[in-house]
Amino acid sequence: MARAARRIQWEKIKLDDGSFESANVFDVNNDGIMDIVCGGYWYEGPDFKKHKLCDVLAAGEYYDDFSTIPMDVNGNGYLDVITGGWWGKTLYWRENPKGLPLEWKSHEIDMCGNIETTRAWDVDGDGELEICPNTPAGPLVFYKLIRDENGKGTGKFQKYVIDEKPSGHGLGFGDITGSGKGCIVVSNGWWEPTGDPLTSAWVFHQEFDFKGASVPILVVDLNNDGINEIIVGQAHNYGLDYYTQTLNPDGTRTWTKHPIDPWFSQYHDMIWVDIDSDGECELVTGCRHRAHCGNEPGEDDIVGLYIFKWNGESFTKQVVDYGSVPHHSGTGIFFAVADLDGNGRLDIVAPGKEGLFIFRNLGFESIGLK
Repeated sequence: MARAARRIQWEKIKLDDGSFESANVFDVNNDGIMDIVCGGYWYEGPDFKKHKLCDVLAAGEYYDDFSTIPMDVNGNGYLDVITGGWWGKTLYWRENPKGLPLEWKSHEIDMCGNIETTRAWDVDGDGELEICPNTPAGPLVFYKLIRDENGKGTGKFQKYVIDEKPSGHGLGFGDITGSGKGCIVVSNGWWEPTGDPLTSAWVFHQEFDFKGASVPILVVDLNNDGINEIIVGQAHNYGLDYYTQTLNPDGTRTWTKHPIDPWFSQYHDMIWVDIDSDGECELVTGCRHRAHCGNEPGEDDIVGLYIFKWNGESFTKQVVDYGSVPHHSGTGIFFAVADLDGNGRLDIVAPGKEGLFIFRNLGFESIGLK
């Protein structure tokens, strides 16, 4: 008997040929309409008119701009951007000129070393995001925005150091133990706070080796059993996997590897989100084109952007885009999933050396299956 399945239809739009690798979606000018920020430019919705944001340091095939984190840093009601890069070795916030057609001023947060990319997580559980750069050769640190008595940003950050040793390639955050405590995951283990994350020591559990891991490393409960799994991509090699945990009698954990997709390379960024609105999250990820300028396995392969849907036992791969550059897209190093036009459907904004793409979610089409 035939039955019907559902698949999202996508409209692909190449917004720009620029090769910035980081983008995000937020309301830049407070007009209630979503805009796109990517590297040295922002694109004003709904038609995405291009405006210059600032000059960005260029280094070979790269721009020194490896994250796009919106945050009202100075408390004036407009979202600024936090970014950083490998060559400048500096974490910055770029000041939004209140949505006016002016260039954004860059302010140094910290010269923290080569930044692979940066993420934002609520490390201390106070409802506000902290800034967490991945500095492979540098210490494991995070930065907390200093707020005034009204909870508004002051333009300043407090630095917290978890460990002084090189932190390695890969970074994630989530509840490993099931206790509700947020832990920080790196490529060869995970850090657990012993008390207040801001004032107490963190203890390290060296329980795996993910090599050159993705940023983020995801900590999620795949099968809804109350125990979180880890999803990790190989950022500079082939492979995408998830790991289940088993608690040993001595309190340590054994992690078992399960392949998701061993056939593609450069799974550098990923988002765990309910993109099809069925009440369950999916894994949205893809390739970062020429992550190291053609010097690693698979960097010049055909690029792809994918949704991996958990079916209760394994992941089923759905293709959003697949093909040759520059007509098709991967994810870059920092991509976004957001509702661009307020229709309730989540769209994908994918930057990269192949250009800046929008994938508009057109809703479902039915597929006949036997």
